[in-house]
Amino acid sequence: MNLISLQLKTTSNYEANLSDLIDKINNSVQNSIILAPELALTGYAYDDMENAFSITEKAIEKLIHLSSNKTIAITLLEKQDSSFLNTMYVFHNNMIIHKQSKHKLFLLGDEHKYFIPGKNDDIKLISINGLKVGILICFEIRFIELLFKLKGADIILIPAMWGKNRKAHLNALTKALAITHQCYVVVSDSANDDMAKSSGIITPFGEEFRDDSKEIISLEFELEQINKMRRYINIGLANG
Repeated sequence: MNLISLQLKTTSNYEANLSDLIDKINNSVQNSIILAPELALTGYAYDDMENAFSITEKAIEKLIHLSSNKTIAITLLEKQDSSFLNTMYVFHNNMIIHKQSKHKLFLLGDEHKYFIPGKNDDIKLISINGLKVGILICFEIRFIELLFKLKGADIILIPAMWGKNRKAHLNALTKALAITHQCYVVVSDSANDDMAKSSGIITPFGEEFRDDSKEIISLEFELEQINKMRRYINIGLANG
């Protein structure tokens, strides 16, 4: 199985963004877990939320179809009554197997003015092909109490739209997450000019596979790397 981080630019053309995402998924190997950047189809379309939301239904239909032999994780705009959420959808075996809305909103980016927060209880480990997978959305990786909720994860997915002025923070936090949880971390950040990029995969040993120049970054998942690290430095995760 491969872990794949997509590092994509998001434009104001939502249909073109969806077409580009579909192309990248089709060009990814089968039996992969594929992570897209945060709100990769729309960005933070604060001045165009209703129109941006209209791509969600079409995207869900397409991604369900594409998930027959791949697992796809992406955050999309979701609407509840008159409010919007930034919601992670996980597509697997032609189904939506998990939804998780961003719980910790980024105040500096005015997210709280346009989104309502997701539920804390939705941040939990889920099972994908027998593996324990956790998700934190961008800003959430800064919160210690949320990191504890993912104890025992084999893979942590982090979709992000992280600004380039804090690139060093994204690098440090995601590497530390892989080392402390002794697991694989997949981070997928926007490739827009004002974003940090830094997308890639970090191994349980803290080895980083990042490349700011690539749209698709891939690494083979090896369960033994997790087991080896947990046996080598036993911090109580060896049995889950």
